[in-house]
Amino acid sequence: MLKVAPLRKGFYWDTESLIVVGLFTALGKAASLLVALLGGGMNPVTLLLKNGIATALLVVMLARVRKFGTLMLYTLVAQVVSFLMTGGIMVGTLPLYLLGALAADALIALCGGYRKVWAVLLGVAVYDAFGRVLGLAMSFLMARENVGMVGVGAAIVAFGYLGCLLVGLPCGAKFVRELRHAGIIREL
Repeated sequence: MLKVAPLRKGFYWDTESLIVVGLFTALGKAASLLVALLGGGMNPVTLLLKNGIATALLVVMLARVRKFGTLMLYTLVAQVVSFLMTGGIMVGTLPLYLLGALAADALIALCGGYRKVWAVLLGVAVYDAFGRVLGLAMSFLMARENVGMVGVGAAIVAFGYLGCLLVGLPCGAKFVRELRHAGIIREL
C-alpha cells in the first residue's frame, strides 16, 4: 500500500509578511536619513520629524503584519542594515535589542494583541524607550572618560523620544485608521 506523507503546515512567516517588514525597515531608514540630510543636521525640528516618521512607519508595519515576533524580525533586519550602512559593532548590542523587542512583543500580546491599536502604540513606545536607554548605556560605556558628553547625548535622545511620542504615535494611529478605511490593512 502506498503511503502519502501528510501535508506540511506553512511557514510562520509568509512571503508577504517578510516583504512588508523588509520594505518598512528600508523605508524607515531611508526616510530618517533623508529628513536628517534635508533638515540640515541636528536641530529640534529634524529630530522631531525623523523620529516621528520612523515611529509612525513602525506602527503601520505592526498593524499590517500582526504576528508575534514581528518586532524581533524588524530589529534583526534593522541592525543588519545599520551594520552595513555604518560598519558598526552589532554583536554586543544585537542580543539586547532583540530582548527589548521580545519584551515589547510580549507586552502587545498581553494587552490584547496586534488588532488593538492602543496595544501596538504601547508596545512601540516601550520598544523605542528600551532602544534609546540601551543606546545611552552603550554611549556611557564608550565615553567613560568624558561623562559630560553623555549628558548632551541624553538630552538629544530625550528630545528625539518626544518626537516619537508626540508625532510618531499619533500619526501612526491616524495612518492605521486611514489604511484600514482604504482596505490596505485588512481586518481578519
